[in-house]
Amino acid sequence: MRDALRLAVGTLTAVPVPPPRQVDSDVARRAMLLAPLATLPLAALACAVVLLGDVVGLPPLLTAALAVGSVALGTRGMHLDGLADTADGLGASYDRERALDVMRTGDVGPMGAATLVLVLLGQVAALAGAIAAGHGVFAAAVGVLAGRLVLGVCCLRMVPAARPGGLGAAVAGSTPMWQVALALTHGAVVAALGAMLADVAPWQGVLAVLLALLASGALLWRCVRRLGGITGDVLGACVEAATLGALVALAA
Repeated sequence: MRDALRLAVGTLTAVPVPPPRQVDSDVARRAMLLAPLATLPLAALACAVVLLGDVVGLPPLLTAALAVGSVALGTRGMHLDGLADTADGLGASYDRERALDVMRTGDVGPMGAATLVLVLLGQVAALAGAIAAGHGVFAAAVGVLAGRLVLGVCCLRMVPAARPGGLGAAVAGSTPMWQVALALTHGAVVAALGAMLADVAPWQGVLAVLLALLASGALLWRCVRRLGGITGDVLGACVEAATLGALVALAA
């Protein structure tokens, strides 16, 4: 368990942790399922920014931009990089190998840049709506945690790796369906309980988890069909898509 948590924290955040003593399929599986727990510091950071913005009296849009930016900083922009690379790959060519080559280069093309702008705008606008509605702290926490909750879905045993090597190959096909279903159920229950504490309808918390799952699931389905499976970039893209879905559910 300790190695899995270290792997999850070290991979998904900029928090310095000792490296895991060993990394095998079991550690990788546990790391993906522990992703929401590992990213609690990111959720706390986003919540603190929203709280501080409220105390200082910043406009909701500016507070939301600072909160989303702080999370990006806390991940070294890794998921945003994956989103841009995945968008470039999917938009580059219908040839699978060509698309994977484009994703490997690391350069951001027009498709990747446009996708980054639109997704970030969507996240900021949705969070700003939640802040204006009075439940911005709750929305910030759910956006971060629901965005990472879907990583277990992306690594289901029916989902292959698009290519050998890299993070995608290390975690692809590692999570069994029953464990993912249990994690999603726990996530929905926690979101519903958190909604009640934030004076939000419990169904909105559940809806946030559901929309996160649908947004990432749609992107995952597309990537598996076009690329043949997942890569580390695809995982990052699914995190950002899920975050957007969760925030949209709580925007009002």
